[in-house]
Amino acid sequence: MKTIGMIGGLAWPSSAQYYELINQNIQGMLGASHSARILLYSFDFHDVDVLQHQGLWGEAASLMIAAARILEQGGADLLLICSNTMHRVADEVQESCRIPLLHIADVVAGHAHQAGIATVGLLGTKFTMEEGFYKNRLARHGLATLIPEPEDRDLLHRIIYDELVRGIVTDSSRDALRKMMVSLEQKGAEGIILGCTEIMLLTKDLPARIPILDSTALHAQAAASHALSTE
Repeated sequence: MKTIGMIGGLAWPSSAQYYELINQNIQGMLGASHSARILLYSFDFHDVDVLQHQGLWGEAASLMIAAARILEQGGADLLLICSNTMHRVADEVQESCRIPLLHIADVVAGHAHQAGIATVGLLGTKFTMEEGFYKNRLARHGLATLIPEPEDRDLLHRIIYDELVRGIVTDSSRDALRKMMVSLEQKGAEGIILGCTEIMLLTKDLPARIPILDSTALHAQAAASHALSTE
């Protein structure tokens, strides 16, 4: 079994979900008392949050690269950036390491194709929804992307940073997310990407008429499969 290097703390609620989901997948694949071999580098997310909102992506990339090198030197065989937004610097991280980085957008796009989806609705931070790094990666796989209206993007961004990264889940935020999903479906989305690793906290028991592509769950599943592959 390969060792998975997790760059986490981006923020802690989703890192906890990653750890649980990866281990559940490994146990499901191998049975008995098996669990994953994992190395975790966990940030104080406040430091990263400040850099994101000041637009200091070069400094943020340096933090991610340093974490990736520590994990590589510690024996990791593959890397996960446990955040959609921080995939903005994924190329820089991959270039700095010899071990592969499993890109979350590639994983999500693969599942979209398997489901026969050509147009996706993307929910996440404003960085993920509005900048090109994520949508362009999806476009390489032939996916068209729809995003919410500006006021909804502002609202979702606030929900993520003021609530979800702190582990706060409210019914009002769950209802707001549901309305955004319905709006994206009405615009032509055939599936919805939960493009923030914390959004899954809002979708428990949330009904949906079109497929939901949970980036956290799919990324964790792919990591477990990769860890057991012979390639």
